[in-house]
This record gives sequence, C-alpha cells and structure tokens, in this order.
Amino acid sequence: MDRLCVRGGQRLSGEVPVSGAKNAALPILFASLLTAEPLVVGNVPRLQDVATALRLLGQMGVSSRREGDEVTLEAAAVSSVDAPYDLVRTMRASVLVLGPLVARFGRARVSLPGGCAIGQRPVDQHIKGLQAMGAEIHIEHGYMVASAPRLKGARIVTDMVTVTGTENLMMAATLAEGETIIENAAREPEVVDLAQALIAMGARIRGAGTDRVVVEGVASLHGASHRVMPDRIEAGTFLCAAAATGGSITLTGAQPAGMDATLEKLREAGAAIDCGPDWIRLVMSGRPRALNLRTAPYPGLATDMQAQFMALNCIAQGAGVITETIFENRFMHALELQRLGADITIEGNTAVVRGVPALSGAAVMATDLRASAGLVVAGLVAEGETLVNRIYHLDRGYERMEAKLAALGARIERQPG
Repeated sequence: MDRLCVRGGQRLSGEVPVSGAKNAALPILFASLLTAEPLVVGNVPRLQDVATALRLLGQMGVSSRREGDEVTLEAAAVSSVDAPYDLVRTMRASVLVLGPLVARFGRARVSLPGGCAIGQRPVDQHIKGLQAMGAEIHIEHGYMVASAPRLKGARIVTDMVTVTGTENLMMAATLAEGETIIENAAREPEVVDLAQALIAMGARIRGAGTDRVVVEGVASLHGASHRVMPDRIEAGTFLCAAAATGGSITLTGAQPAGMDATLEKLREAGAAIDCGPDWIRLVMSGRPRALNLRTAPYPGLATDMQAQFMALNCIAQGAGVITETIFENRFMHALELQRLGADITIEGNTAVVRGVPALSGAAVMATDLRASAGLVVAGLVAEGETLVNRIYHLDRGYERMEAKLAALGARIERQPG
C-alpha cells in the first residue's frame, strides 16, 4: 500500500493547473445512462473514483473510450441494470446510477452505498423522491430494487439539503412525464455543472444553483459534449497548503466564482488573494491567523475543506473553533494531527485548535479522502519527515497530488507500500 513521504519546511512557490472536479465528473459520467447516443465529457480527471465509475458503467454495458482528458461514453446496449456491492461500496457516488436507470429502463437494482467512513450519509431522500415520482422501491438483501413503467413529474421537498439526492432526482426527472419540482435543492456548483450537461443533452431544467429546481420531462435525450468544471476542492487544498507554508502560488484553470467562502477564510487568515476569470493567485507573508469556521451547504464553507483548514489552524497564531455540521465523524484526522504535535480539543461536533509554533514529523494514517489532504498540508509545514499512510483515499480525489506539489517546490514523494 503506497504512502507519501513529506519533508516539511519548504515554501510553496510557482504555478499549478487545477484538474476537473471529481464531484462534477462522476454524476455527468453516470448521466450517459440517460441516452443511447454518445456523450463526450472533457476535463475528466484521472482518479480512482473515475476509474471505478467507468468500471461500473462498463459492467452495465456502457462502452467508454478515453483520449487525454476526454471520455466518450455510449449506452446504446445496456445489458444490466445492476450496480453490485463490490463496486458501490468503494464509492458512494455510485448511487447516482439509480435515477438514470429507473428513468430510462424502468428498473434498477443498486447496492446500498459505501465510501469514506465520515458518518451517516443516508439515501432515504433519493428513495423518497423517486417514490413521489411513482417508483416502487424496496430494500432486498442490501440492495435498492426499484421499478416504474414511466416516472411521473412530482413536487419533491427534501428533508435535508443533499447534493447527490438533488442530482439523482434531477437526472430521473429529465425523462419523467410532466414537471418535477425539487424544493430544498442543493445549490453547489457541481449541481449546476450537471444541469448544464443535461441541458446540452436536451433536458429542460431551470433553477439549478437555487433551492428550487424545475425539470420538464422529455421523451428522450440525445448525445452531447460537455467540459467538466474545475475542482474547487483541489484548488482550495493547494491554496491552504500555500498559506500554511508562507508561499506564493498561482492556480491556472481555476473557477474562483464558486469559491467565495474558501477565499474569504484565507484572506481572514492573512493571505493576499487576486483572481481572474480562470486563475487565482495567493501570497502569504508570515504565520497565518487562526480561524473560526463552520461548515455548511453551499454557499457556506464546504465540509470537504474542513480538514485542510484545521491543518492551517494547527500552526496559526491564536486559537480557532471549527464546527462541523455536515458529517458527524469528520474529525478523525484530528487524532492524526495530534501525532504531529497539534493542540486540538474535540467536544461533539466542535474542535478547538490552538496554534503551535511548529509541528513535528511523524507517521500518520489517512482515514478518508479529505483527511488525507489535511495531513499532507500539515506535513508540508512539519519539521522533519511525515509519512502519510493509506493514501489510496487521496488517489480517489486528487490527480497526481505529489507531482503537483513537487512542481511547487515541496519535498514529497510516493513510496510503494
């Protein structure tokens, strides 16, 4: 099992490109199930989760061909509507095949999902919404078994804001009969990106990016081309790393428009930030100031940035309070940061981080995808050598992270396990 060896103390400097967004690419790849015609998706990152998605689609009979960052998918000969446990358990986003399968084929058998061990992420809102649209769904031996002659438009009010729930229901509604209204919809930029891909395929959607999405169903969708948005979480991670090391970096191919909460917190920490339509420049002088932050659905601060900001707080001046409102188990990285000398006290969903002058390198273990990134950020500023184990989590969501950091001057290398 591979690990990363990070030798801290180097100030990050230079220019780095931002890859396509994992959380946008996955639902768009699964949207290929909605049409028999080719869907061409550009700016697709090379990630383990993307490979898993293509493997799952291939098992269903969807052909895929990759050339550079472009993936062409064709679902003209789908032979199975099953999403088996051995693939779904490794990536929770696999549940996004449920809506497209029921919408186009009238049936689906999808394993209850797995993914990172960061807390409960129930699929009850997906099931509730599809049932409102006329689907019959029951749980059988750990699988969601769904059927519907044709889905019917409905007004759906979700009990909570759910990104994958909004995406699943939006995809299902594109082929439903009549109008579907999704209230309390997720507003994330990735939801908007999926909507734009679906509209390019002939869907009729309005309101994406607001809490009320309206979808007018059509008889069929056609092929299209779409380019995946830049990854705002990868961008935020590199900016946190630069801020922690007192660095000066420029991100190219970025999309600052969807990163207001992250950029504002970095400015609050003392970073000077300039932005253009597709670039972000950060310059940090001296030690960062401690931050108080609270995760929240978009446009609030993304829970996927919490671990990286905690790492920044570990070496900041003063004390910061971090409140996690999305996932109840998302402080597991705090115990690993303590191994590096961090001063962190946890009570419930709140962590108090008191900055220390320096961290000390040690062996640590990644517990989930974003925890891995937080540990790498901490390792970049720790004295001596930090070994980040179980980085298969990192490979799920970051494209060549060690190569990109090395290009910015970091002393980091992948070591085979």
